Amino acid sequence: MRTLLLACYELGHQPLSLAWPLAFLRRNGFEVTAVDLAVAPFPQTRAAQAHLAAIAVPMHTALRLGVAAARQVRAVNPEAHICFYGLYAWLNRDYLLAGVADSVIGGEYEEPLLGLVRALAAGERVTAVPGLTTTAHEAAPHIARLNFPIPDRVDLPPLDQYARYMHNGSTRLAGYVEASRGCLHTCRHCPVVPVYDGRFFIIPLAVVMADIRQQAAAGAGHITFGDPDFLNGPGHALKIARALHAEFPELTFDFTTKVEHIRKHRDLFPELRRLGCRFVISAFEATSSRALTRLDKGHTVADMEAALAILADADIHVQPTWVPFTPWTTLADYIEMLAWIRACGLIQHVPSVQLSIRLLVPPQSALLDHPAAVEWLGPLDAADFTYRWRHPDPRMDGLQQAVSRLAEGGGEDAVAVFAAVEKLAYEMDGRSPPHDLPPNLFQPAPPRLTEDWFC
Repeated sequence: MRTLLLACYELGHQPLSLAWPLAFLRRNGFEVTAVDLAVAPFPQTRAAQAHLAAIAVPMHTALRLGVAAARQVRAVNPEAHICFYGLYAWLNRDYLLAGVADSVIGGEYEEPLLGLVRALAAGERVTAVPGLTTTAHEAAPHIARLNFPIPDRVDLPPLDQYARYMHNGSTRLAGYVEASRGCLHTCRHCPVVPVYDGRFFIIPLAVVMADIRQQAAAGAGHITFGDPDFLNGPGHALKIARALHAEFPELTFDFTTKVEHIRKHRDLFPELRRLGCRFVISAFEATSSRALTRLDKGHTVADMEAALAILADADIHVQPTWVPFTPWTTLADYIEMLAWIRACGLIQHVPSVQLSIRLLVPPQSALLDHPAAVEWLGPLDAADFTYRWRHPDPRMDGLQQAVSRLAEGGGEDAVAVFAAVEKLAYEMDGRSPPHDLPPNLFQPAPPRLTEDWFC
């Protein structure tokens, strides 16, 4: 049984979407090859010989690349079984099963993937595999607590081929772990919601620490916790941070969490700073109350400002993420967001790409259930994995495209890109952009990874 696992792109980190399936499959005696197409060429010979090619698609960009990879597999090996697994596989199952793939898996995918390998090795019907969706059988996402082994990173590319942690002019190799999966929350635009529906699972402390240990041994000086929200289980998160610091006192880390968790768990942040936390990613999304309500974010601009104060008091930097272009975000709203970023001294904290993000509405999105969706929702573009929509003000679609070009061509100079975006937006509204210098402009750039977060 020759199994080939392919990852396509995971924000510049060594992919857990390969390391964990490798561990599950090898623990059960199966030989398997894994290739990260983000840093390695397409494995022509391995693909031609594979009985199963399984493609990891935890994000939208990975899915776009994964479809191209599947077509390469099919071209050299028409008989191979092609399976897509990960968050965006199940959301886009109708398109994938209409000629791209033979099966898809959503949710906690490792056990169904193991079941698929077993069935193919035994010559059994794959439609009986729990959690596996095919054209003949649709399965719900596999939502169940797993018996996690230590991720198998032995054959993955070294950490120096991935993103680095950068601060004060120096860089460190960065590792990546997850302490939990799924999410307690149900923000309407989040792709986690239709798959996990408010559920999350913690990964045992011993497993997380073993994974950190092997990446530290490989040279990691910084760890990213890639959980949808590290503070869904605050007690678990704190135990892991304490264990990390006790064993590796020089190791720094970052994590993602909601604004409301920053406020709710404000007392944790001074200790998290002492334990090595240097920055957090938090989905601010908008300064428009209308947009925040539509997205069901559960916070207000006042909450965002309170979160900034909590983090500043703890000497932890923030990297806010945004969805500035939605059907209900006006030009005035966009300018208000820019003004808020400027007033809060966050220009260097916001990666330029975040100023250009356009709302993605994948199949199964909770946004589709909103009563007002009929006002803005267009047809499903299945091949692009999103529903189309147009802004009622055509200027906003033009602005988004122009900001995207600025972000793509601006390089590392976030301040210059921000100034260019300000000029564009204000002049589109018939106003002059601000000419005063924003706060904190000449302070050192905040800590960050060399690969910016996006979907």
